[in-house]
Amino acid sequence: MCYKFLNYHIHIFLQEYMKKITYTSLIRKKLLLWHKNDNGRTMPWKEERNPYRVWLSEIILQQTRVAQGLDYYNKFIINYPTIEKLAKAEENSVFKHWEGLGYYSRCKNLIATARFIAFELGGKFPTTYESILQLKGVGPYTAAAIASFAYDLPHAVVDGNVMRMLARYFGIVKPIDSSEGKNYFNVLAQSLLHTASPALYNQAIMDFGATICKPKLPLCSTCVLKKTCIALEKNIVESLPVKEKRLVKKNRFFYYIIARFDNKFYVRKRIEKDIWQNLWEFILLEQPQKVALDDFLVSSTFLDVAGKKSILKYASIFYKQQLTHQTIEGIFIHIELKSPLKNKLYSSVSKNELKKLAFPRFITNYFEVSGSL
Repeated sequence: MCYKFLNYHIHIFLQEYMKKITYTSLIRKKLLLWHKNDNGRTMPWKEERNPYRVWLSEIILQQTRVAQGLDYYNKFIINYPTIEKLAKAEENSVFKHWEGLGYYSRCKNLIATARFIAFELGGKFPTTYESILQLKGVGPYTAAAIASFAYDLPHAVVDGNVMRMLARYFGIVKPIDSSEGKNYFNVLAQSLLHTASPALYNQAIMDFGATICKPKLPLCSTCVLKKTCIALEKNIVESLPVKEKRLVKKNRFFYYIIARFDNKFYVRKRIEKDIWQNLWEFILLEQPQKVALDDFLVSSTFLDVAGKKSILKYASIFYKQQLTHQTIEGIFIHIELKSPLKNKLYSSVSKNELKKLAFPRFITNYFEVSGSL
């Protein structure tokens, strides 16, 4: 009886093991074949082997859609064709080229890493996953992407597209935003990796998730894996992947004072650990709640800055911008000062000098729409 019991469990184990090997082989084969024959997703960094360009594209694409990041990547390659050029560039100039892309800590890390590699490593980009991971602004996903695409090292690249595709194909209900879930998907993706062609396979599964196994309206009817997809079989495609956390968003109300004196405008660089760090802005009077313009203009908050003799030139409508964790609602109030601003946090600059400074997209959008300054 003992031998029968043992043989039964060995038989079950071997069945599951062979099933896993079959599924692994099937996924690899079908994804690579799809990538070769049907993947029409084109991007300038695909099949790129220059580690600087791979790193640049990955940093730009963090928290950013490909369609939005494409123009920025091309702009950076034109203006900073090598890591040495980027390292030697003036910081304000680099931020100006990044202007509008958001998540500006990425730009700060980009500059710091470029200078580290150029000046501390002699311009030689790190060549191992572990050494790439030590770079500022580089996490496990980015390190795996650079190691794989630049050096063809066997590291699975696990982004949102990959996790979504795997969650649906295997019917996994572990939350992808939990520590347990992230670790589970990383281990699973690594076990499926085609180690003989890691860069090719990683690109295939990422593109497949982005174009076929999409978040909304996935193309299940034409999917090459539809016959063995558990989510499709159980009709739970739209329910996967699972997320356990919901973003708590807050509202912020920005009252920008565009103050001019002697044909110059007052601005400052945002240095606090907050949104838009290292970007420039006009005088900002943030309010805990939305205040009607007429009430704001007679408030001590406004008059302490503008003074009683300043001239109101123009006030905009309220503009809104949705960020990941917060909603910004703001207004732009143009005034002519009768005397210099006393607040030493702000510097006065000419209109031409303003054009050289990098501003948050919230501000540049306003000037693009209104055309006023």
